[in-house]
Amino acid sequence: MAQYLAMTYTADVDWWAPEHAEELAEYRKFGVDHAERITQSAVLHPTSTATVVRVEGARGGQVVTTDGPYAETKEALTGYYLIEAADLEEAVAIAAEIPAAWGGAVEVRPVIAAR
Repeated sequence: MAQYLAMTYTADVDWWAPEHAEELAEYRKFGVDHAERITQSAVLHPTSTATVVRVEGARGGQVVTTDGPYAETKEALTGYYLIEAADLEEAVAIAAEIPAAWGGAVEVRPVIAAR
């Protein structure tokens, strides 16, 4: 089986806030329904908690950090699922069931195994 990273792009919200409980339940259902194919998953904190890291010049240059999101967007990277699937077609079929695909987007990429 190959591995695919399904990255969810949705509204940049606090998923633990009570007003998102119903939608979060849909994500939990997806996780249960596809538990045999999901090897890892996570929800990310809102982009306001992010720190962007850059190195000026090349390796060893000055490290510069910026608090908050890199850019303001309608949709942000809000989570991911690491999926095992026979091929891209199967990974896409699974990704289509992630609630983010219904009102946002899910980006699916094959994972290169570490050596």
